[in-house]
Amino acid sequence: MQIEIWSDYVCPFCYIGKRHLEQALEQFAHKDQVEVSFKSFELDPEVQTDPAVSIDESLAKKYGIPVAQAKEMNDQMIQRAAQSGLSYNFDNIKQINTLDAHRLAKYAESKGKGAEMAEKLLKAHFVESQFIGGLDTLIKLAVEAGLDPEETRNVLNSGQFTEQVRSEEAEAATLGVRGVPFFVVNRKYAISGAQPVSLFAKTLEKVWQEEHPSAPLQQIESSQDALCTDEKCDI
Repeated sequence: MQIEIWSDYVCPFCYIGKRHLEQALEQFAHKDQVEVSFKSFELDPEVQTDPAVSIDESLAKKYGIPVAQAKEMNDQMIQRAAQSGLSYNFDNIKQINTLDAHRLAKYAESKGKGAEMAEKLLKAHFVESQFIGGLDTLIKLAVEAGLDPEETRNVLNSGQFTEQVRSEEAEAATLGVRGVPFFVVNRKYAISGAQPVSLFAKTLEKVWQEEHPSAPLQQIESSQDALCTDEKCDI
């Protein structure tokens, strides 16, 4: 079974959605036959990395709201993440363009470290408030994932993997992706947003039954082809 996840490393719902899928997979009897891959998506490709701009200020500018209101929204997100077992810390998160983070993720994927890198980038940003828009931070995370520091530096200082990032973003556009996280299962079913663990679990069972009709039947609700539209970050 193939699961592709379009996400961005500054999307708080993306980390929550990732956790929900992982929790569903832990309950799935055939999890060892599921391959998960991460696809590139930038919520705001034009935003500039700026360590002087806080996440509250960045959100306020994006939506044209007061900074105080943006902080309230982020505080609510912290509470929402806690329900999924994630300890978000927005105190020191800064405005970041994620192209380099996506390029690093694609490089890690080419070395068989894609899943580890995705987790490290999300955790670094949302839980540890690390500046994933900075070269030094990205290299440090790459080393932690088992990648060579000098090779990583060379990749990040060049344009390597930019084309792959853009190709995946273009593919998202053809699929009609307007927000993330966006999960595609076997190119047949789509789940949009950080939906409940139960929906991911039912989708896994449904797809498995379709591919293995002789398997024992499970009492599940059908996941609809129509996209769920809540619990996601929109562009």
